[in-house]
Amino acid sequence: MMSTSLFAVFALMTALAALAVLWPLSRARPLKGEREADLAVYRDQLAEIDRDRDSGRLATEQAEAARAEVARRMLAADTARAADPEPAASPTDGRRRAAAVLALVLVPLLGAGLYLYIGSPGLPGAPLAERMAASPDRGDVAILVRRVEEHLAAHPDDSQGYEVLAPIYLRLGQPDDAARAYGQLIRIQGPSAELQSALGEALVLAANGIVTADAAAAFQDAVRREPTDPRANYFLGLAAEQDGRGADAARIWSEMVARAPADAPYLPQLRKALARVQGAGVAPASGSAAGPAPGPSAEDVANAASMSTGDRSAMIRGMVQRLEDRLKESPDDLEGWLRLARAFKVLGEPDKAKGALQSARAQFGGNAEAVARIDAASKDLALGD
Repeated sequence: MMSTSLFAVFALMTALAALAVLWPLSRARPLKGEREADLAVYRDQLAEIDRDRDSGRLATEQAEAARAEVARRMLAADTARAADPEPAASPTDGRRRAAAVLALVLVPLLGAGLYLYIGSPGLPGAPLAERMAASPDRGDVAILVRRVEEHLAAHPDDSQGYEVLAPIYLRLGQPDDAARAYGQLIRIQGPSAELQSALGEALVLAANGIVTADAAAAFQDAVRREPTDPRANYFLGLAAEQDGRGADAARIWSEMVARAPADAPYLPQLRKALARVQGAGVAPASGSAAGPAPGPSAEDVANAASMSTGDRSAMIRGMVQRLEDRLKESPDDLEGWLRLARAFKVLGEPDKAKGALQSARAQFGGNAEAVARIDAASKDLALGD
């Protein structure tokens, strides 16, 4: 409970603050010191008029008129000071002083009474240092994050700090920060299926649900280390769907459903995704390796116009980049080259579209039918030679 002495201190502080504000109201007229200050101002004005006259900025007649006006004001102030050296009290002076005294007494008392009525004087204090030392369940999450960030700034190789921060960043809606934290964990601890999968998920969230090339690489590394990793396999299926490879997505997700435990928490979402690609007329692929992907069509890219600028750019760039990467590894996919050229054209990058067709010509130069299709695509896209 707040002590009486502390209340007295607060009341005194309030009274002093009120006194500083109300004291000028108790003065009826200017004091002698202020009159002296006024006379000093007039003297300075006279000196300035003389300087302006000497420099030619004021004509002689104007300077004399200005000096006469200042001298008149100076004389009036001097006369008032001589006639009334000590200001006499007026009836209003007493009222002002009474109001000041009442304010000095009533404001602290009313403030203290109001606080006692609606405040919580018995509530214990919560200094920042104590809150930062509290357990995460009781402390503010923002305070916890700040504490760990400050610790990591001084100890950048402490993996436990990044293990704490990464999932918290995801819950706070900061996937970019989460991806950086997982990257630091991989740097310190070395890559693992779990960390690579978590990194990939953070990158997908940062790209508004698009499986970017970096995210796909992280998931592929996770699957190499742990072939049945559910998270990595799910997102690899999503990447296939976003690339237009519905058969691959159906195959990946069908295999996941077949081996998942009956109580797996991700099964409902997985079945929904599988139904989505199968509902589009895609049958699950066989267990054999999938062939080259067709990649995004011009229609796929154009349909993204309904999305926001950031989402659309992330989706298109991710799809095109993955198709381009695969074509570098498997360049014998003519349809893929043609779709890549069309995608670059829709993106407003005709030079890259022309480069894709040139790569296709280099790959299929001995195939007359393929060359004819490449020439037709170049003409349709108005790319020239």
